[in-house]
Amino acid sequence: MALSSTVSRRKHVKRKAPRGFLKRFFKRQKPHLRLEKSGDLLVHLSCLLFVHRLAEESRTNACENKCGVINKEHVLAAAKVILKKSRG
Repeated sequence: MALSSTVSRRKHVKRKAPRGFLKRFFKRQKPHLRLEKSGDLLVHLSCLLFVHRLAEESRTNACENKCGVINKEHVLAAAKVILKKSRG
């Protein structure tokens, strides 16, 4: 087998939210913002849900165009649709 096609079994996947990073980020960007204890987890969850929804919508756009690969145009079109739905 080629070296590039093998998968390392030692790779550890993080399953936890990056809470320290999120707290530091909020303190640097918005020092006047006060979040409750689990506020950073809610922000992380919202980001994950948005990315999941964006991926699904992009995949739908790619399938409609009969394209096997999700392109930049598919993602941009999906983002416009999602943002338009969230405003109204």
